[in-house]
Amino acid sequence: MTATHHTPHQAPDLFALSEIHGPVLRPGDDAYVAEVTGFNLAAFHHPDIVVGAAGVDDIVTAMRWAAATKTPVAVQATGHGANFPIDGGLLISTTRMTGVTIDPAERTATVAAGARWRDVLEAAAPYGLAPLNGSSSDAGVVGYTLGGGLPVLGRAYGYAADRVRSVQVVTPDATLRTVTADTEPDLFWALRGGKGNVGVVTELTFELLPLPSVLGGGIYFRGEHAEAVLRTWTDWTTTLPTEMCSAYTILRLPPIPQIPEPLRGGFWARVALAWTGDPKEGESLLTPVRAAAPVVIDTVEDMPYAAMDRIYLDPHDPLPAREACTLLRALPPDAQTAFLAQAGPAVPDLPLLLIELRHMGGELSRPAPVEDAICARDASYLLETVGVLPDPGTAAAVESATTALHNAMSPWSTGHTMVNLHGRPGDETDRARAWTDEVYDRLTRTKSHYDPANLLRYGHTVIPTTA
Repeated sequence: MTATHHTPHQAPDLFALSEIHGPVLRPGDDAYVAEVTGFNLAAFHHPDIVVGAAGVDDIVTAMRWAAATKTPVAVQATGHGANFPIDGGLLISTTRMTGVTIDPAERTATVAAGARWRDVLEAAAPYGLAPLNGSSSDAGVVGYTLGGGLPVLGRAYGYAADRVRSVQVVTPDATLRTVTADTEPDLFWALRGGKGNVGVVTELTFELLPLPSVLGGGIYFRGEHAEAVLRTWTDWTTTLPTEMCSAYTILRLPPIPQIPEPLRGGFWARVALAWTGDPKEGESLLTPVRAAAPVVIDTVEDMPYAAMDRIYLDPHDPLPAREACTLLRALPPDAQTAFLAQAGPAVPDLPLLLIELRHMGGELSRPAPVEDAICARDASYLLETVGVLPDPGTAAAVESATTALHNAMSPWSTGHTMVNLHGRPGDETDRARAWTDEVYDRLTRTKSHYDPANLLRYGHTVIPTTA
């Protein structure tokens, strides 16, 4: 059963929140709807109170009030990770906290709670430096990193959380802490892969890479060639050096203006890739993929790192979506057959916008330099699905297709998911699939220490033993 999150809608005295510099909003206020709306429109929030934090002090004050009134707390920067609506409680919006500072000598970035990856890319590019961002630069840095952070260049450089040096966080007792591996190792561990279970992060400092450009883009084939491309791509991935990062994607794109021609309204198989080595060597490695079937569009080029949105072409406009993922141990021929039976050309009306297999391994399989809560290092591939929900009548079909595909791939699953791509979290057993039993137990104990009252109970959270 899904956990419920309820706060009486007759909120306690708000006088303590009068010290906050940003807006404090209630349902019915003019700016309320805009403040609670995030990227995933399928998760429209209805908190009792919204604090639009203008800085760290506002978050400390909001958490102090929440602790005193026993009001549950949620946090939102961009809303890319929102998977179900918040009902009641306090929502802290960090969208105003977008500062980014680059230290070129140390090769680090220090970012505020609401910064997006595009803010970091723009700030780091003049120094020839790059962060380990994901496929969309519109996503928030903090939420992505707290969930481990699966970068476009993950096979070459590992997880984004592996590069974190320090975290500034407000724990549920309203204490502002600067956390490193040396100062508070358990808290530092939980903040890197444990999502938002133990505090509200106000600032991150992480390492940057000396990487001004990459070879990257997408190779597109007509959907009827999905099987040939999949089998070629899967064989190809078994031969690659770690510098080659790629994904196989089936796209069923609606005929809407936001999608450029000629992709608009089409059924496509795509191989998206990024290569960090010599461009000529990378181009040579692509020969088998380009020979798999007739290529319709080929956008692979040597591009500035800051232009990496061109690789996956993730949507920039908010939309209502349902996502899910499964981590896979392997992708043998029978697994490919099972995948195609659910997702290939034989299912023309499948209501899923995107079905993607990401090649894992490489540096993503290496132990973390500093221990963290990421539990995806034993995966060879990751299956992600995204279904768009334009109207309530579509939801059942999307849910059915999502469940059928992930169930069909379960024989090859590691048994786990990635917390950022898990999708709508269900009951405690379902949420626990993002971690191994050992990590889940440790995360529960750490949560019990820092959040015994379970104030941070929204989203993909664990239940403290004290609750």
